[in-house]
Amino acid sequence: MARAAAVTSTTPRPGEPDRMAAGDRSGAVLSRLQLLVTRKLDGLLQGDYAGLLPGPGSEAGESREYRPGDDVRRMDWPVTARTTTPHVRRTVADRELETWLAVDLSASLDFGTGRWLKRDVVIAAAAAITHLTVRGGNRIGAVVGSGGDVPVPRRGRRQSPPAGPGRLVRLPARSGRKEAQGMLRAIAGTEIRPGRGDLGALIDMLNRPPRRRGVAVVISDFLAPPAQWARPLRKLRVRQDLLAIEVVDPRELELPDVGVLPVVDPETGELHEVQTADPSLRHRYAAAAAAQRAEISAALRAAGAAHLRLRTDRDWLLDMVRFVAAQRHARTRGTTR
Repeated sequence: MARAAAVTSTTPRPGEPDRMAAGDRSGAVLSRLQLLVTRKLDGLLQGDYAGLLPGPGSEAGESREYRPGDDVRRMDWPVTARTTTPHVRRTVADRELETWLAVDLSASLDFGTGRWLKRDVVIAAAAAITHLTVRGGNRIGAVVGSGGDVPVPRRGRRQSPPAGPGRLVRLPARSGRKEAQGMLRAIAGTEIRPGRGDLGALIDMLNRPPRRRGVAVVISDFLAPPAQWARPLRKLRVRQDLLAIEVVDPRELELPDVGVLPVVDPETGELHEVQTADPSLRHRYAAAAAAQRAEISAALRAAGAAHLRLRTDRDWLLDMVRFVAAQRHARTRGTTR
């Protein structure tokens, strides 16, 4: 029950503008978003930043204490002699960074009961990642997935979601802010289609063709079964530094006590009526939702991905700033988490 309820959605709030539908409106939203991201990130994270996740390189960097498993060829003997404690010299990447985004815009993202829709947070996160990685000639590209077409069933009738990956679009990696803004406009202008997409197929697009080592960022609500996307994610981690951004709405974690609540599964169009006044139902829903999120976190951790969770009812930019600051702090200490 929790799986079905976790992907349910309500229609957009009356009078709320469709900020991402029209091209001119999406451009205005992206302009304001770029200004917000620039002010926040440049103000709190001073200095150039090569990427969200630390990686190896060839230029000498800072020293840190030796840990079991470190390459002894990187021993920093002068510092070791001064401190009488074994130290190794870190290296800093001196190459152009290539970042790829896998942006999930399936029907379950067209939902939100907080300050934003989940779709808005996905696009905002893509804009922030772009701002952080597009500097210094770095290249950034994206693959975007949306749902597959499916007729809306009548009330009370079940219909299986369509097979197939849905609509998948590849936006080639390019350098420069102008090209990055064009990529973001293409992402923001993507139409969310009804039907269930294939997150695994979307992630697998980053595995073909094989690319040199860089950064891969997967932005999704990860509501598809982990069996569908866990293996492609592990395969992606072999060659890429991997970041998974999970977008969550509070109603996917717990139900409010509002009586009979009609909900629609956006991926199948199936309508349900849920009696939220039942405390045992709300408790079972919360427990099942917590177990589902724990399973998602475990699958991301097993894949070796850094995990950032953004919520529609919180300041997503502040959460991202804290995450990036923590990653930078971990890098200066010589760790990857």
